[in-house]
Amino acid sequence: MSSDQIARYIIGFSWLYHGIFPKLLQIAPLEKAMTASLGFSDETSYFITKSAGVGELIFGLIFILFYKNRIVILLNITGLTGLLLFVAILQPQLLIGAFNPVTTNIPLIGLSFILLASIQARRQS
Repeated sequence: MSSDQIARYIIGFSWLYHGIFPKLLQIAPLEKAMTASLGFSDETSYFITKSAGVGELIFGLIFILFYKNRIVILLNITGLTGLLLFVAILQPQLLIGAFNPVTTNIPLIGLSFILLASIQARRQS
């Protein structure tokens, strides 16, 4: 398996996993805390969390299928950066816990840049 394929599946799997398990199958306490910090009602927070799970699931599939598309990779980098900033602003205490957004999002962003560079190098050859 090539490094492009490894990056493709790690990034896609991450989006799928974070959409399915802490949002769709059962809302994780940290997900509840994140949406609650937005100030919405419990019902609205539930809807936002479930919608985010569906969105992450869809994006994970899009990434796996269209990982060679520069726009998809840039959307991934933008999304992961935005989610990291979202946590940093609304729930900064989460940045120092185990398995936090710093240790998940930054490596995925790094893999995205590696994948982007690989795809651009292939186009230039």
